[in-house]
Amino acid sequence: METNLSSIARYETSYGYHRVLDIPWDTAVQRAKEALGAEGFGVLCEIDISQKLREKLGIDFYRYLILGACNPPLALQALEEEPDLGLLLPCNVVVYEREGRVVVSAIDADKMLSIVGNPQLDAVAKQVNEKLRRVIDSI
Repeated sequence: METNLSSIARYETSYGYHRVLDIPWDTAVQRAKEALGAEGFGVLCEIDISQKLREKLGIDFYRYLILGACNPPLALQALEEEPDLGLLLPCNVVVYEREGRVVVSAIDADKMLSIVGNPQLDAVAKQVNEKLRRVIDSI
């Protein structure tokens, strides 16, 4: 789905929550990490997609960073209920540049966990979504 970013500040897709910003890339990445920390998430991994595409395919791709975020108490709660849930972890937050703006996005945990079909995960998914929305809104 291609979204015209020129005049919007926030938007949602069927799988995530997005904020469009007029701030420098480095500032957006730093604010995303700080906001995640404020909500109890640690960044387990950073995947620089643009670097990997340049390295593996020799192409220039716009800046695109995946932050693999984990809130340990909520992850533990979910994994105790559904041991195979690690297939869907960590929760991803992405930062990318398009049309001269920076977009910061977070996964919709309700949608992601709904594929498991375990209603016991609903409360955890709701908590994760509330936290991730606050992360995105605070940047």
